[in-house]
Amino acid sequence: MATKRPQHLALPGQVVLVLQGGGALGAYQLGVYEAMHEAGIEVDWVIGTSIGAINAALIAGNSPERRLERLQEFWHRVTDRTRLDVAASWPGLAPGWDKTFAKLMIIGGGISGFFQPNPASWFGPLARLGVDRASYYRIAPLRETLVSLVDFERLNAGRPRLTVGAVNARTGAMRYFDTRDQRLNVEHIMSSGALPPAFPAVRIDGDPYWDGGIYSNTPVEVVLDDKPRRSSIIFSAQVWNPAGPEPESIWQIAERQKDIQYASRTESHIARQQQIHRLRHVIRELAKRVPEAERDSPDVEALAAWGCETTMRLIKLAAPRLDGDDQLKDIDFTPAGIAARRRAGYEAATRAIAAKPWEAPMDPIEGLCVYTADEG
Repeated sequence: MATKRPQHLALPGQVVLVLQGGGALGAYQLGVYEAMHEAGIEVDWVIGTSIGAINAALIAGNSPERRLERLQEFWHRVTDRTRLDVAASWPGLAPGWDKTFAKLMIIGGGISGFFQPNPASWFGPLARLGVDRASYYRIAPLRETLVSLVDFERLNAGRPRLTVGAVNARTGAMRYFDTRDQRLNVEHIMSSGALPPAFPAVRIDGDPYWDGGIYSNTPVEVVLDDKPRRSSIIFSAQVWNPAGPEPESIWQIAERQKDIQYASRTESHIARQQQIHRLRHVIRELAKRVPEAERDSPDVEALAAWGCETTMRLIKLAAPRLDGDDQLKDIDFTPAGIAARRRAGYEAATRAIAAKPWEAPMDPIEGLCVYTADEG
């Protein structure tokens, strides 16, 4: 059943939603979109990697009034209830171990509608199965789920624009598949979430592709490097936190390693983009000081083209650490885990929207301003 569309909220620039990869952590992005939907914020461009690509496809591949419903349906299908019930029925488990046991059962049995064990992997890690078969799980269930929930005709209509990231398993090159440039199908979405060695590579035009998160899991640079550039309000839903408490055990170290790896150097990338965008604005100002008689010369025009007047407002929505989080949090598809992350995303986005950072004054020489929801 379609949800009623709220009154449209116009923002000063194109609205971009950037979604990290992170398995079950992607439920945070459901909450972020829910808050944006309720506020009447229409997305012009959605960019995703891994589970972020799946959420992005569900948004781009449905009419505005059905997007939230389809996102909710996907997360309902992949929320695992039976294994938590089984784990809870085991007597003598220490507090918290029922949830850990449920995660271990997911590792052994997969998730309905998402992935299932691959019998071919039982031949052992040295079996030469081919890059599109050598994996611990099969993702045929995900294909069925996406085909049932995504309208690929609408997805390719370009409103909103969709970009998903994947990495070529042979060349190691990152590639962003974009509906502005080509037609996307279910394979493009699945390739962005094909995290090895859990999932097999997905072939696009004959080449095998893996999850883009192993190369760059926070594709903010796609917006900032886009040509032609447009002034943008960027909502970046980040599910991994590079900063955290000092780990004290091997188990905790494994979690911190994943946090740092999949946060993908977000802070340093944004800082560098701020420098680049400032330089573009400096070039613009310098070009204005060139004598009018010389401005139309080919050399000056070529140099002035490096400048721009666009402004970028980046709203960082960072998922908080939840009680009980560990290195298996990205496969925590339990009802409590999914609900907690969805609620956290909704609350963070609601705070950010209420603060209206797009109305804050901005130094004309600064091209990129960063706003953190928790600062509001």
